[in-house]
Amino acid sequence: DGDAADRMRDAPTEAFSAAMRAAYPTEAEYDLMLTRKMRRRASGPYRIPTLEEMRRHVRSFLSDHVCGAFTLSDERWLTGGASKLQFGFTLHWNEPSSGPASTRLVVRMEPAESLNATSRRREHQLITAVAGAVPVPRTRWVDADGRWFPEPAIVYEFIEGTAKPSDDRQRVSGTGTHFGPELRARLAPQFMQHLAAIHTFDWSGAQLDAFDVPAVGSTESALWQLNRVRRVWEEDRGEDFPLIEYAANWLLDNLPALDRVSVLHGDYRSGNFLFDEGTGTINGWLDWERGYLGDRHRDLAYTATRLFGNLAEDGKTFLVSGLVPLEAFYETYERLSGLRVVPRRLHYYRVFNTYQLMVSSMASSYRVVRLGKSHQDVLLAFVEGAVPSLADELLKSLENC
Repeated sequence: DGDAADRMRDAPTEAFSAAMRAAYPTEAEYDLMLTRKMRRRASGPYRIPTLEEMRRHVRSFLSDHVCGAFTLSDERWLTGGASKLQFGFTLHWNEPSSGPASTRLVVRMEPAESLNATSRRREHQLITAVAGAVPVPRTRWVDADGRWFPEPAIVYEFIEGTAKPSDDRQRVSGTGTHFGPELRARLAPQFMQHLAAIHTFDWSGAQLDAFDVPAVGSTESALWQLNRVRRVWEEDRGEDFPLIEYAANWLLDNLPALDRVSVLHGDYRSGNFLFDEGTGTINGWLDWERGYLGDRHRDLAYTATRLFGNLAEDGKTFLVSGLVPLEAFYETYERLSGLRVVPRRLHYYRVFNTYQLMVSSMASSYRVVRLGKSHQDVLLAFVEGAVPSLADELLKSLENC
């Protein structure tokens, strides 16, 4: 009975959650996040903290993390972000390394549920690790388990910049952004250099204990990611959809072996970097929540997803993330990184990424909106509208296998 299954997913039992864990083993930290989501799902609709409540949470957190007296100013909610709450403020304090300072900070916090059940601990560790290799905000602290804040949160420094040109007002940031020839010429080289730098970053000495490391030569990396999405589908969906099941089976039957462990951003595209519109300089990469250690082809295929790009002025040339012609994207990447782009693996992750986007759009968006678990209900309902085009892309990808 469809209604009974829907109600069961609205208020999942421990037995249901245990069955999902057993059926779809994934990385340990992701397992914790997904299990936490299931246990908290029946707690009722989400309520956004008031500004005053958030001020109290911030002061409580800082009282336990800052030595000496401090004051706060410019406390406010920040716009942007499809899944996280973001609160900005200025901290006036004695910074241990440099003395009196006024530091602009951002709290990035989960709602009760979002499109992605992800880990602030992992996000904190990954941003800290790659600092210096690519521009990122300086991470200050993390409340990984929601001890001080209503939900898990990360605190990092504010970065100046915009996510899209000021004259591109018609589109959601990151979906078909039009940069124009002049700005594109400045941003595209940095866009490519940063991607190569992430994938060639030597992560071996970094503090990344929230990440599982897949074995080279094995299919662990692909299987962990597939199981994570299969589990989300079973925990969040509101209906059957044969194409989803067919795609999952194809992905399981065609798991690629890993040739090299790379750091992945996980959501590398326009909309997730801030830039100075006057100089065309990328000031910082944000939204590392989907990052993991695995196969670089997943990032490459994701970045080139048609949903995130558009056509150049000639009406024919597809621009990856609105910045780089598709063929030049892979050629430039190989030259800058020294790493091969393997067509068979690239195709696998094209199928996987479209499958994952469909699960997020069709299952997680539905469940979050149905239960009122986020401050972004209207946007998440809008995201469901991408399902037909994603289904068409997934079907075409599978037909070309």
